[in-house]
Amino acid sequence: MPKTEADLLAKAKVYLKKTYGEDTVAMTVTKNAVQAGSGPLAVDCTVSVGGHHSDWSKVFHFQNGAIVDMDYRRR
Repeated sequence: MPKTEADLLAKAKVYLKKTYGEDTVAMTVTKNAVQAGSGPLAVDCTVSVGGHHSDWSKVFHFQNGAIVDMDYRRR
């Protein structure tokens, strides 16, 4: 179970790499409503795929300490 915001961000970065092959260049929390391992974590981030960078706003949805869904839009 993630205990700190840093733990949540680490899970988010692993999720992006495993699910989309994205390397995280930068990630800034815009809203953290995760309580007891469940809830949304909103970030603005820059990711890299194949050397191409892009900027996104993403919301990771946590349930019992795991990411179960993600919303995203290009910035």
